[in-house]
Amino acid sequence: MKDQASNSGTGINIYLRLLTYVRPYWVAFLIGIIGFIIYAATQTGFAALMEYLVDAIGEKKEDAYIYGPLALMAIAFFRGLGTFTGNYFTAYVARNVVHQLRIVMFERLLLVPYQYFHDMASGHILSKISYNVEQVTTAATDSLKIAVREGATVIGLLIYLLYLNWQLTLIFAAVSPVIALVVVVASKRFRRLGHRIQDSMGEVTHVASENVQAVQVVRVFGGSKTEKQRFFEASLSNKKQSLKMAATEALSTPIVQMIVSGALALLIFFALHPVMNTGMSAGEFIAFITAAGLIAKPLRSLTEVNGAIQRGIAAAQSIFELIDEPIEDNKGKLEASGVSGKIEIKNLNFSYIADKPVIQAMNLAVQPGQTVALVGKSGSGKSTLANLLPRFYEPQSGEILLDGHSIRDYELSSLRDQIALVTQNVVLFAGTIRDNIAYGAMQEHTEEEILAAAEAAHVMEFVSRLPDGLDTEIGEKGTKLSGGQRQRIAIARAILKNAPVLILDEATSALDTESERHIQSAMENVMQGRTTLVIAHRLSTIESADQIVVMDQGSIVEQGRHAELLQKNGAYSALYNMQFTEVENEAGQTKEQSEVPTEKTAGESAK
Repeated sequence: MKDQASNSGTGINIYLRLLTYVRPYWVAFLIGIIGFIIYAATQTGFAALMEYLVDAIGEKKEDAYIYGPLALMAIAFFRGLGTFTGNYFTAYVARNVVHQLRIVMFERLLLVPYQYFHDMASGHILSKISYNVEQVTTAATDSLKIAVREGATVIGLLIYLLYLNWQLTLIFAAVSPVIALVVVVASKRFRRLGHRIQDSMGEVTHVASENVQAVQVVRVFGGSKTEKQRFFEASLSNKKQSLKMAATEALSTPIVQMIVSGALALLIFFALHPVMNTGMSAGEFIAFITAAGLIAKPLRSLTEVNGAIQRGIAAAQSIFELIDEPIEDNKGKLEASGVSGKIEIKNLNFSYIADKPVIQAMNLAVQPGQTVALVGKSGSGKSTLANLLPRFYEPQSGEILLDGHSIRDYELSSLRDQIALVTQNVVLFAGTIRDNIAYGAMQEHTEEEILAAAEAAHVMEFVSRLPDGLDTEIGEKGTKLSGGQRQRIAIARAILKNAPVLILDEATSALDTESERHIQSAMENVMQGRTTLVIAHRLSTIESADQIVVMDQGSIVEQGRHAELLQKNGAYSALYNMQFTEVENEAGQTKEQSEVPTEKTAGESAK
């Protein structure tokens, strides 16, 4: 992480920007500050009460037994009122700031380019939304609350001390530069450690998240020991950084206490020295020492809050990095409604890493309603091409046209409205089967349309056996369903969208042979009248495609219909024959196994 908050100027700018999220709640925040001012006033009031009581005893005031207790109860009441008002209203502001920051961050995540999720580990992103934002609100509200409350207390007590004896007060105030020096030195270390703690917390979240998602792989492949070590090291790093922060806080606090206590001891020395003539009554002297002693706690709190503020600034920097992340380029103005689905690819070049092209000088024309199959070895650029069409990535050069217009000229959401997508890695959400078919913008579809899509994708075949039907809860990521069932739901979602362009990226890969036959029949009906790009590993599923495009290392090496390509005896023929041989071998092995006589049959034959 870049240390953008390495200097105080930048830190102040970050903090001021953070306070802009407090601004909408300024009324509640002002009420909270008023509450803390009332609380601070009671501290000074208590010192003044000590003066009154001591003088009352010395002067034997007859009404002191009435006014003394009443004053003490009044101070307690207003202290309680100030504490409640300040704490509640600042907490109200704090939780609203947390809410607003999380909303802004989540909305930005919905807009950032797809590449961002490849560059950033999911654990670090989640840590920003969960852990870092809490650190920010501590700085924006809780720390400010302490700063206001304790700051007002210190100011009130200093004014009272000046009123009692300004000469002694100046001696006490002489320690301020020393305290300031301690705070400045600690601030730099607090902020540096704050960055390290956030990074280490992100790594803890990342490792834990990976293991939750990959629990089967971890257990089957004996990765428990390795993962335990990874998590131990991530947690240990977080512990070390947190302990360094705690040590810095713990050290700065007693140093400040010693400085304040030294100043207080010096005051007592001068006040009681026979040579000094302060002219103070017994009550004033007790009040002065009491007020000076009361300053020690708020001063200590002010130095402690500095650590939280610096952690908050470091966390705010991390959050603002996400909020300031550039969003997807969406300068297009054309509305893509009613497109026919004609796709043209002209001189297209794309690479994830410089000097390592994934797609090179590609040219392809797809007529409306055609089914085009993309085949080739892994890494040949098939899925990348499918990701370029909805503009998940932007090509380095060349262009993709939809109905004669560059896809960059279309408004982004309008372009994606024309595309339905089914991928090999099915994405389902916690909820019901119905929720996942009629997802997002399709929630307004009628019950008949949802049922028709479910029937077409053969979802009803297994849903009819479920007690709650389409209202069955499927669990996180559809864990209560089989892989084939999850894939059928994804296909039903694409069918319901009824978009003019359909992308099927290994859409039948998770289906068994019987299910695949049903789905293939359904998909042939679905693909009628719409442009379809099919990325397929099983070549038997795309024999009827209008075009078969064979890709290798990002380039088109062959193109044509199934029969034409077989006759060429080239790359496609080699792929097809290899798969056909594998299928024959598997079928032969199955037949041989079925023909092996059982022990009982062999015995009967011998008889």
